[in-house]
Amino acid sequence: MATETARRRNTLRNAAIFLVLWEVIGDLRLVADGALPSPSAILIALWRDLADYPPHILATFEGAFAGFVIGNLVAVLAGILFAVSPVAARLGRGLNIALFALPPIAISPILVLTFSGMTPRIVLAAIGCYFVTMSATITGISQTDRRMLDVVRAYGGSRWKELRLVEIRAALPAILAGLRVAAPAAVLGSILAEFGGGGRFGLGAYLIGSLGRADPGRLWGIGLAATGMALIAYGICALIEARITHSTRAVNIAATAPGEERETRPVTDTLIALGSFALPFAIWWLLLKLMGTPEMIAKTPAGVVDYLFLAPSAPGAQSRLLAALAETLPMTIIGMAAGLAFAFLLALASVVRPGIVRGFMPIALVTQTMPLVALTPLLVLMLGRGPSVILWITISVTFFPAFVTLAQGLSMVTRGALDVVKAYGASPMTQLRLVSIPASLPWLFTATRLAVPRALLGVMIAEWLATGTGLGNLLNQSRGYLDYGMIWTVAVASVLLAVIFYQIVLIIERRVLRSYGMRPAD
Repeated sequence: MATETARRRNTLRNAAIFLVLWEVIGDLRLVADGALPSPSAILIALWRDLADYPPHILATFEGAFAGFVIGNLVAVLAGILFAVSPVAARLGRGLNIALFALPPIAISPILVLTFSGMTPRIVLAAIGCYFVTMSATITGISQTDRRMLDVVRAYGGSRWKELRLVEIRAALPAILAGLRVAAPAAVLGSILAEFGGGGRFGLGAYLIGSLGRADPGRLWGIGLAATGMALIAYGICALIEARITHSTRAVNIAATAPGEERETRPVTDTLIALGSFALPFAIWWLLLKLMGTPEMIAKTPAGVVDYLFLAPSAPGAQSRLLAALAETLPMTIIGMAAGLAFAFLLALASVVRPGIVRGFMPIALVTQTMPLVALTPLLVLMLGRGPSVILWITISVTFFPAFVTLAQGLSMVTRGALDVVKAYGASPMTQLRLVSIPASLPWLFTATRLAVPRALLGVMIAEWLATGTGLGNLLNQSRGYLDYGMIWTVAVASVLLAVIFYQIVLIIERRVLRSYGMRPAD
């Protein structure tokens, strides 16, 4: 009790010191000539604009909440299906990566022109939630203690009973961890849809309308309002997780058997691989036909091929695309590596010093949910319009889900395994090296798979908002010229890049997990 009280006092003391320093820096205009206002100036702006916030917060909340519910419901059901059916997982792999890698800044204007009302916000919020929770569900089920399944089978239990009585319960901590990450993602998805013109009200619309007022206090106030929404959503999910999983944490060494080797069937495997590749394109074509979207806006797969390879303007389109790719790819690789390294080191530090998580989480949520449009002027003034601003933004959107996933995996290491090495006098670092890191490898690779598309998206957002380079700038120019062919081409190119990176990570994951006797993702 005394230790906990001391920790709280230290946290409050550090927070007070941070706020005082921020106040001094803001009042003296020491950063970018006032682009970083003091906390008091932000609070004054919030109070001044208080009457403006309720309709905007409500509009953003409606889109985020509906997208959160729909996206996570679909994600859990899909995760269960993919975990119990390797064929379904392999068929749906291309579609899953395509959904997660779709750049919201590319599809937002298309959604706004195609749908009305809250639908664009709900769709982007649901897409933002889907992949995180689906991946967490698969990871949780795949790491079920095989001995528990053997018990159910020994009593004649069906496959459904194995799933209901053992696997879903075992996966619950991972699913709830996924929901924690999905909550801020839903808020961000709703706001990004509002950037594309998704209605009069919403924090994103309010922010866009305030950019020309030269009022940093208002911009930061809007950003903190969005952060507050995400923080509340994250806290609610964390509270539910603590209530549900506290009494079910394992206290013995799990004996997860190695994954069963799948029989190799060349013809079947080839057909499944082709089906996985073709499924996203088939759904893309079918949705456009069902919605009846005008051909000028809606580019089918054939339309994109014609635009990029067959049309008279194809050589020019190809040269612009290749030049943009040459600028985007290096920053994507560097940003992804830096974000993962930061998340991994922070997660390890949280095991040795748990107070780090409590102290750092508010900052993490700010970097995850503060609209980048509000932060971009400050970042450009501080860092310029070069690679550094791209790297900063990419790390900020990459490390948060990776950190939460890694921290969840490290927290689920069983006490029995740690007690064995402790009995031999192992230091905390030795415990991490011998037990915690190997046991959390499935979560490490899950975090890496999550980071791959987000790194590309982060680079594109930075290019779109700040630097005027790469795929993000090409996308921004194409929107201004109403060049829908290039908009769809950039979206497809980004998805294909994410799929290639994802497959590379998956191959490495299978080799490493099998060497440790763990069941890899199918």
